[in-house]
Amino acid sequence: MEHHRRHSQAVPATAVLGVAVLLLSACAGGGTPPPLPSGAAAGVPARVTPSPRVTLSAEPPTEPPPSLTPARVEAAVSRLDGVVRDTMARTGVPGMAVTVVYRDRVAYLKGFGVRRVGSPGAVGPDTVFQLASVSKPLASTVVAAAVGEGAVSWDDPVVEHDPGFALADPWVTRHVTVADLFSHRSGLPDHAGDLLEDLGYRRAYILDHLRYEPLSPFRVTYAYTNFGFTEAAVAVARARRTTWEELSARTLYEPLGMNSTSSDFSAYERAPDRAATHVKVGGRWEPGDARDPQAQSPAGGASSTARDLTSWIRLQLAGGTFGGRRVVAPSALGRTHLPHIVSSAPRAPYGRPGFYGLGWNVDYDDLGRLRLSHSGAFSLGAATTVTMLPSEGLGIVVLTNGQPVGAPEAVAATFYDIAQHGRRTVDWLGLFGGIFARMEQAGRPRTDYAEPPPGAAPARPPAAYAGTYANRYYGPLTVTSGAGGLVMRLGPKGFRFPLRHYAGDTFSCATRGENATGLSGVRFTAGPGGRARAVTVESLNHTGLGTFTRHP
Repeated sequence: MEHHRRHSQAVPATAVLGVAVLLLSACAGGGTPPPLPSGAAAGVPARVTPSPRVTLSAEPPTEPPPSLTPARVEAAVSRLDGVVRDTMARTGVPGMAVTVVYRDRVAYLKGFGVRRVGSPGAVGPDTVFQLASVSKPLASTVVAAAVGEGAVSWDDPVVEHDPGFALADPWVTRHVTVADLFSHRSGLPDHAGDLLEDLGYRRAYILDHLRYEPLSPFRVTYAYTNFGFTEAAVAVARARRTTWEELSARTLYEPLGMNSTSSDFSAYERAPDRAATHVKVGGRWEPGDARDPQAQSPAGGASSTARDLTSWIRLQLAGGTFGGRRVVAPSALGRTHLPHIVSSAPRAPYGRPGFYGLGWNVDYDDLGRLRLSHSGAFSLGAATTVTMLPSEGLGIVVLTNGQPVGAPEAVAATFYDIAQHGRRTVDWLGLFGGIFARMEQAGRPRTDYAEPPPGAAPARPPAAYAGTYANRYYGPLTVTSGAGGLVMRLGPKGFRFPLRHYAGDTFSCATRGENATGLSGVRFTAGPGGRARAVTVESLNHTGLGTFTRHP
């Protein structure tokens, strides 16, 4: 994920994950879709003072008896081939892998299409895909296993295991727990830290600099944060005296025989049977460079196969048991399935709210059934989803190797629709495709920087802008002047951003990375003598941290 854009920053595809599945959760049972969750506005840190040891989630409602029969599920499974092929034909998504688990058996496991456009390799059940934010419910399973072993508690303050961790408010720093960060209720702003990742910063730098982000009310505000989530996971691994990548393998992947699953990006790169990422260029799908999400591995960096994920779904639906052996304590795992924060309010008096648990979107359908779901999406070329109805013993995972266009969500929603009603009652691909398209458009900057406005004021001489500027969050920014004009450099690798004059002291540059939004503004502020004393990068300023001051 996923779900809201600001004018100065595109919604990361990792954000789309929440929106799509919240809608899936509400709609697949015939209910009214909730609104897209709005991002928390950055503001002065605010406090509520529950004990950090108090469980804030309620007891789950009593589950109704199963309403799906094996015959209904089998009928839906028999139509999945056609649903997948229709979805791929309408979207052009190059490859897809799907698995369905029902009552602790694999009811469906297939691959479709190609791993890479222009190459003959076919997608199969053992093709490795980047999971994007489907990594989150996988990560919460890992932590649940550690909790069940008594090594940590969901209610442990994070600083108990990572004393160097800090947020903007010292009180929140002392009290924010593993569960708070896994449920996105810490007060950190939407997608805090993601832009640092785009600039090439590594995990340690990003987590350390979360302390500069403005906070919204603690345990009151939901805002999706990959790096808040990552901090909690890394703290748990630290408590176990290991790395997150090793803890995931030892605690979950190895016991379940998930031999092609990893939380290390290099494993995906090495896999011979891997799905390349794809983006749409001029209406055509083209292979792109794989996104390296290692900095946020617990939140978005896992890779896996449809076959491996059947084992994980079986574990989830069996309450922590796999192959007759207890792998995760049911109480620790069950905590992940409870609502911990309202993630989207009802948009009508008869509507239902959406909730977030610990790594899961949580909701209850029209029949009162618990529905757990999550989508993952990289705008650089991957889209995935998982949805489970625990009371029915039913779960589906859909993996694709194309940027988010609603394909995996549509397949999952159509499958459940057919299982429940015997037919598709909604054009799910049309619904989800439209949502993703509108979100993409909404993330564009308000100002079109493609052409200067009529009568635009000229720029000052290049020497007025050239120099080094400092920022405690984003690090140094340098502006140099050469034959090609002004060039801005940012990040530890000195990424180049050529500046194009727009009007007066305002320039534009092309954004880059997962959160790219096309052209964005770069505004210089002149000091005495006409020499720029500061520069604000619009695409980095959505929480007010994007102004750099000239270094003396």
